[in-house]
Amino acid sequence: MGEEFFRPDKTMLKRILSTLLLLSFLSSCVPSTPTDAPAPTQTAIPAVEAEPANWWNEAVFYEIFVRSYYDTDGNGIGDFNGIAQKLDYIQSLGVNALWLMPIHPSPSYHGYDVTNYYNVNPQYGTMDDFKNLLAEAHKRDIRIVIDLILNHTSSQHPWFKSADSDPNSQYRNYYVWSETSKGGKWHEGSQGYYFGLFWGGMPDLNYTNPQVTTDMLKVTDFWLNNVGVDGFRVDAAKHLIEDGDKIENTPATHEWYKDFYTEYKAQNPQAYAVGEVFGAGSSVIKSYTGDQLDQIFDFEMSSGFVNSANGGANSGITSAFKFAYQDMPDFNFATFLTNHDQTRTMSVLNGSMDKAKVASFLMLTSPGTPFIYYGEEIGMKGQKPDEDLRVPMQWSNSENAGFSTSTPWRAPNQDYTTVNVAAQTEDPNSLLHHYQALIQLRKEHPALQMGDAILLETDNPAIFALLRTSGDEKILILVNLGKTPVSDYKLSLEESVLTDGTLTPSSMFCAAQAQPLEIINGNFSGYVPMSELSPYQTCLFELK
Repeated sequence: MGEEFFRPDKTMLKRILSTLLLLSFLSSCVPSTPTDAPAPTQTAIPAVEAEPANWWNEAVFYEIFVRSYYDTDGNGIGDFNGIAQKLDYIQSLGVNALWLMPIHPSPSYHGYDVTNYYNVNPQYGTMDDFKNLLAEAHKRDIRIVIDLILNHTSSQHPWFKSADSDPNSQYRNYYVWSETSKGGKWHEGSQGYYFGLFWGGMPDLNYTNPQVTTDMLKVTDFWLNNVGVDGFRVDAAKHLIEDGDKIENTPATHEWYKDFYTEYKAQNPQAYAVGEVFGAGSSVIKSYTGDQLDQIFDFEMSSGFVNSANGGANSGITSAFKFAYQDMPDFNFATFLTNHDQTRTMSVLNGSMDKAKVASFLMLTSPGTPFIYYGEEIGMKGQKPDEDLRVPMQWSNSENAGFSTSTPWRAPNQDYTTVNVAAQTEDPNSLLHHYQALIQLRKEHPALQMGDAILLETDNPAIFALLRTSGDEKILILVNLGKTPVSDYKLSLEESVLTDGTLTPSSMFCAAQAQPLEIINGNFSGYVPMSELSPYQTCLFELK
């Protein structure tokens, strides 16, 4: 930089001033005392040792609905102790981070309408049970993030009950009110009409009121520093602040997250926040990433993985990659196949084990931080209603799928007698072993984590090929998406990004051998690594 010095522009000065004013306000105001706030004397769980910077770039997450994972007290409802007892399995799967769906007290089965942000759902156990789970996970270098529901509370939350019953309540301005009905998302209360985007049982919080921000930042500080979680999955992130009829991705929402990012990073610099921006493509993801949230779920990539695996053509995944590369060439987003709000992957794929292996292969070899929905690794099915997307985990062919000794809160899928962890553990060709092998390879090879990703031309819509590179490590990803053998294909790389010479492929995944690759002028064309790709064949080759 020589003799140059840093000179902030007007926009940056305005941003710095705004942040200083916010921090000054938060430190000088007398905060309200939330009716559910705990005494600040609790001790945080020790964090994972030797925590790397941006640890989530090396993570493979596992999404768990606590209610449905494993029941240890025989009441038909999963609990924290159940997850703790299954940590051996979770570790054997290879994942190193967990996302727990809502764990707070709530009147609903799903928990997305919170009545107390400072405690845990008593159906799942006690705070001590949760802290034990957290401690046991951290001993195994497994991190835990929890669902953070910022957009709304339950209508049974003490804040709303006070606001609804008394127009002069200190919590009245915690919510959005109207004296007259505006229809649609407005719901009749005791003293006027309130805005609730999702339904009347979930009144939206009013983030134009600075005190709401103050109190919700107390919540994040409590869970990060008093309890010791590793971060949050932010529910309904795009809906935080409405602007007239515009109810998603408003400028005010983005500005709020900028301050939120500053605050939660101050609370814990290694805290991770991943946002749910439903339907988000790469351009929207980019608008939130870097100074607002650490990552956003990429729904375009999700659709690409599943649609290409299901349809047998590379158009879906290729299109998703091109959009991602155009807007976010660092691929700093979260990926998944399907989640707790969507038809499960195996149901989308009509029960095809071959297609399920292809879909998981695409996700686990692609850039981005992958999230696996519990049961996806064994091919559990599930279609709407939502309860049937979240049925009990299928552990064995014993009664109740090995989930509980009593009647489960929701009946398990009928195929649990054949589709279960115990059966697939003993089958080396199972989907479970497929997941385990790919996760292990991903963890061992930096190129499969945050390495560059370069799409290759294949001259055949049934073939997908990708080159992952990190330093001297180069990995060729090759997939036959279709149900018939393919011999008519050729791989080409137009960019001049490689060093001239001969690269020798070494098989990392699949028994096949590949032909040497000649690099001329930094690229190649007409490369046929294998004379024929069998149906649904998935291969990884390290190029040395």
